Order: sequence, then C-alpha cells, then structure tokens
Amino acid sequence: MRYLVTGGAGFIGSHLAETLSSAGHEVVAVDAFTDYYDPARKRENAEGLDVVEADLVTAELDPLLEGVDGVFHLAGQPGVRASFGPDFEHYVRRNVHASGRLFEAAARRGLRVVHASSSSIYGDAERYPTPEDAPPQPISPYGVTKLCVEHLAYAHARTGGLDAVGVRYFTVYGPRQRPDMAFTPLLEALAGGATFRLFGDGSVTRSFTYVDDAVEATITAMTRRAAGTTFNVGGGSEVSMLEAIETLGRVAGRRLEVVRMARREGDAARTAADTTRIRTELGWSPQTSFEDGLGAQWRWAAARVAAA
Repeated sequence: MRYLVTGGAGFIGSHLAETLSSAGHEVVAVDAFTDYYDPARKRENAEGLDVVEADLVTAELDPLLEGVDGVFHLAGQPGVRASFGPDFEHYVRRNVHASGRLFEAAARRGLRVVHASSSSIYGDAERYPTPEDAPPQPISPYGVTKLCVEHLAYAHARTGGLDAVGVRYFTVYGPRQRPDMAFTPLLEALAGGATFRLFGDGSVTRSFTYVDDAVEATITAMTRRAAGTTFNVGGGSEVSMLEAIETLGRVAGRRLEVVRMARREGDAARTAADTTRIRTELGWSPQTSFEDGLGAQWRWAAARVAAA
C-alpha cells in the first residue's frame, strides 16, 4: 500500500512512518517543521525517512495524495500550556484549518483518513476510566481545537462522504518524545545530573501509552474498522508522576533531584482511558509495560545526552 503520513517527522509520526516502511508499504511523509520546538530534533527523528516539507494550510494537496491508498493525519500544533494566549492562532491554523483542507481533499478522492485526537478533549472528565461517549469538556484551547477537528471529520463525512476514523491518544511516551512533554526533560535531567522541575505535587495521573503500542493501534484503525468510529488509545495502567519518578529510579539506578513548582493551567488532574471499544472492535491491547517502556525511553535519552 501507499500511505500519506502527515506530521511524519514528529514524535509519533516518525515511528509510524518507520513501522509502515518496515512492513513493506510505501510512505509519503509530510512535515512543516514548525518551530514549536527545535526543528533539528524533528530532522533527527526523520533520519532514514524521505520527508516532504510542506504546510498543509498552503500546500497543493492533490499531488501529495496522488496514488495514495490511505492517509494517517498526525500533523498539528501540540501542547496544552502554550495554547493559552496569543499563540492560540497557531492552534487554529495548524489544527483546524489544516485538517479541514486535508479532509476535503481526501473526501474528493475517497480515501480513508485515520486522524490523531487527544485525551485533552475530555478535560476534567465526568467519570474514570473515561469511555468515548463521555461528554467532552476540554479545559485548554488545545483540547478545544482537537475536538473541533473531530467535529470537522464528522461534518465532512456527512456532507462529503469522508471515510474517517479517530484515535484519541492518552499521553504517549517513548524514544523521540517531544521536549515539552514531561518524560523527555525528566530523563535528560537525570542523565545530565541536573534538577527536574515538577509542576504540582506529583499526584496527577495519566494513562501513559508507549509509542509502539500507539502506532499499532493507529495502523489497525486504518485496516479493520468502518468509518465514523473514534477509539481511545491508552496504555492500560494509570500512573502518577511521583510513581513515574520512582519507577525511573529503579530503571536508571539513579536518584533524580526534584524542584517543585506551582501547578500550571490547562493540566487535567487525571486521565484514565476506557479501552473497551478498541479491545472489543479492533482486538488491540497495549503490549508494553510501563517499566519496560520507560526503560526504552531512558536508554534513548541517556544516549542523546552522552552524545551532546
């Protein structure tokens, strides 16, 4: 098959593109290399991949979709905290406008799109573990734009026949994780002997999901399910930041010095994925234990720090 992967130089997108290529598929990877974080890290992610540099808001999309059998749409502006304030316009442009253009182009060609959403759409959810039919109530502008993308997919499905499946990722971690996410600076601080700033008291919990498991769920959504479904993709165990730091100490055999800071706006106190739907309908379940996954990310981070 020939697949288009948007955000192909990003954290999850680069793993996805590599996995598809290793399985014998032809991959057209696209990335805008925006400056949300150092584009050099994205180019490092993309080593070995042939990535087209293009902005989905302005690029001619039909040439990118020529001969494509399906689209994995992972491009977008990430990050909860940065979505407050004047940078919100980037979230509207790179999440909402870019997705709308891609959905329209894919619908014209009758292509399936698996698009990446986020547990941020739930905000402070009404119940835990949180199923897909829980009322969305995002508490960050980022979460609002990801929910808007889901509604765009639905609108284009109703009016233009778009074949779309959504995957709501719950805090993906692993090698190449973005530097604004908690584990990358945590692990780099540990590897370099620096202190780590912990925002809040460490009691916040997440359904941490190892990147290989997230990739497998995403590929399975392309091949096994009718359009119009949205799936939670969660790692199977709910872990607090304090528990994560304790686990890391065991994995690395080192002690991390922590400086506590005030909790930041937009962070949900808890996320916990109800994965009944994806387990039942797609036969997917996470395969990587939290300790094994954190160990893999630790080895990656330690090697990067040693090579710097």
